[in-house]
This record gives sequence, structure tokens and C-alpha cells, in this order.
Amino acid sequence: MYATQLPLAASSAALRNDEQNLISYIHAICDRIDRADPQVRAFIPEQRRRARLVEEAVDLIGLYPDAADRPPLFGVLVGVKDIFRVDGFLTQAGSELPSGLFEGDEAAVVTRLRAAGALIAGKTVTTEFAYFQPGPTRNPHNLNHTPGGSSSGSAAGVAAGFFPLALGTQTIGSTIRPAAFCGVVGFKPSYDRIPTAGLLYFSQSLDHVGLFTQDIAGMALAASLLCDGWRGSVAAPDRAPVLAVPEGPYLAKTWPEGLDSFWESLSKLEKAGAQVVTVPFLEEFDDLDEQHRRMMAAEAYQVHAAWYAEYEHLYSEHMREIMDTGSQVTADELAEARAARFVLRQQMADALDAAGADLWVAPPAPGPAPEGIHATGSPVMNLPWTNAGVPALNLPVERSRGGLPMGLQLVGRFGEDEKVLAWAGRVEGMWG
Repeated sequence: MYATQLPLAASSAALRNDEQNLISYIHAICDRIDRADPQVRAFIPEQRRRARLVEEAVDLIGLYPDAADRPPLFGVLVGVKDIFRVDGFLTQAGSELPSGLFEGDEAAVVTRLRAAGALIAGKTVTTEFAYFQPGPTRNPHNLNHTPGGSSSGSAAGVAAGFFPLALGTQTIGSTIRPAAFCGVVGFKPSYDRIPTAGLLYFSQSLDHVGLFTQDIAGMALAASLLCDGWRGSVAAPDRAPVLAVPEGPYLAKTWPEGLDSFWESLSKLEKAGAQVVTVPFLEEFDDLDEQHRRMMAAEAYQVHAAWYAEYEHLYSEHMREIMDTGSQVTADELAEARAARFVLRQQMADALDAAGADLWVAPPAPGPAPEGIHATGSPVMNLPWTNAGVPALNLPVERSRGGLPMGLQLVGRFGEDEKVLAWAGRVEGMWG
């Protein structure tokens, strides 16, 4: 069921140049969705998806009849996590609450996508409020396994070939983990590099907009259009990268199979010319984990307090627990946690500099996607990078013993998103 249509960069070029007829493209993708989504369940159901998309495609062609004038994502289908406001669509956020509570202006990133010529394939399934209560989505590589969360439908939809680009979010590991589980490229840019206006916040100090594509070329295209101040001329040096492994309690959170796959992947990269160095780091990881989760809970409580007072009975047990935790976090504790993010960010950069390394490299998840869809897997391997707001990317590289995707998590210095993608392209090429 894995995607077979052209990935983002090739698809966008073919649609702009009329090498791929846009109406035919819409029908082919809708045929795929009709065939496969009843099993994958990446989408929020929509009665007139095909008819709507054909109508929008006809309007787009009328607006840009000359191929030379077409915007970069002309006609490309995009999946949007149901945590973003999108004109013409309800926002339910995976919850049972009345959707009218979440009305507001369209998300800035969605408006940017439309301006670039993209068509919204539909809203994709999210866990409840982008937290831990899973939706119905399944992993396209094995329907008996989770696709990860909270951006479940976006990651699964790219993997299943329903759209070559999707929006997600990450507050702990909601982009990188599902990308790893579904075998696609996931990118969490530096904090606030993609505007979050129009997003239904969970934790405003931690929420990032994330992206999913099939390959690095597509991700570079998407990031160049959606990230503020993108510097397109940045390229990796003409050499193999130096990769730093954060050795210590954090890395010890990986399962044996995940750790074996991680070291095997690094061994292959070393043979291709990369240099791998181990750096003792994140020695107080458990304290960081606790601080991050309590900060997240406090900010989630701030967002939901009024709704929760009226609709507590409609919240899941997961959300009720985090409301209880968040209500107990003091203002001083929250302020301390917020300030600590910037200290960690600097420590990450300093440690890379001291090691002479270009990137951090780590497992994107403890192991392959767990069996069952009652939970979405642990985000623990993504937490420190999200806390510090630094750019992180999942690159699919391996398969587990059970045939599920495995990846590498590449992490850079804050604000160096362009370099992370340039290096990721180099690593992707080294993998062969």
C-alpha cells in the first residue's frame, strides 16, 4: 500500500508543466483514497471530496492557464491535520467537543499553501487535541500496527500515497515519531520558523508546525515555501557529515531492536564516509522529561480550562489526567521551565561545537511501530529536541525484523534548518 505516485518535487513540476493533467491526477488520487482509506483511515470523512477537488482544480486551471505563471505547488494535494483551522472545513481536533468552539481565522500555514497553488485533500486524523488518545488510523505498512501520533493521519496518508505533502504538529514527538513509524520524511523546523497562528494550541511554548513528504527533495521544496526567511542558497559542505551520538540516559531509552538498528545504520554511514562521534549528553534526561511534561500540562490547562469546566464529560481519561496535572503547576515552576528551554538550546549547540560535529543523530523512536492502535508509541526520543526548539528530521533508512520502517533522527542547531535539510540530502544520497 506504500505510495507509488511521484513524490512532491516531481509531482509539482509535472503538474505545473502539464506533463501530468491535473484533473486526471485528482481522479487517480481519489481512486486510491476510495480503495485504501477505508482500511488506513487517514482522513476525516468527507462526502464530496472528489467533486470538491475537481471543482477547485478547474478553478485553479482557469486562474493559471499559462504554465509559465503557475505557482510552485500548482494542484498538489496536501493533507492537513485536524488541529489547524481551514476555511470550508470544521475543526474537531479529534475530540467530542462542539466544533463551534474552535472556529477562527484560517491557519497562516494553510493560507501559504493555498497561495503556493496547493489544493487541500482533506483534514487528517489527529489524536484528541494532539495528545495521547488515539484515533482510528492504522499504519499502511501493517494495518495491525499504530501509525504513531498525534499526526497520525498526515503521516499515514503520505505513506499510503494519498498526498505527497502533509501538515502535522509536534509538542513532544508528534511529527518525527509517526514519520518514523510510517517510513516517510518528517521535519520539525526550529520553533516558530513556520507560523502557528490558526493552530489550536496544546502548549504554545512547545507547539511546532511539522511537515511530511516522501523524500528530502520534497521536504526542501515545502520548507522553502513555508518557513519564514528561508535561505535557499545554503548547502552542505562537499564532504561527509560528522554525526554526534548523545550517549547516556537519553539513548538508553531505546529498545534493544531500535538500538541495534540505530548502530547498524551508523555503521553503514561510516563505511560511506561519515564520521560518528559519541558525546556524553542529556545526563539529567529524566528531570528534563518531567519538566517538559509539566510545562506542557500547565499550558494545555490554560488553553482548555474554560472548555473543561463545561465539557469535562467529553474529555478522555488522558486529557482529564493532564488537566489535573496542569492545574497544579505554579506560575514560578512554569516560568522556570520556559526559561530552561533556552539554556538547553545553547547547551546543544555548544556540545556540537566542542565535538566538531555537524548534526546530532539519534533514534527517532524507541523501536518500530508497536502492534495495536490503542496507543501511539512513546515520544521520548523526540522530547529534548522539541523542548529546545531545534530543527529535527526523520530519514527512513531501514526495516525492522518484522518489516516495519525504521529511521534516523537528524538534529541541528537552532535556526539552521536549511543546513539540516542540506545534510539530510547528503545522508540520503550516502544511503544509496
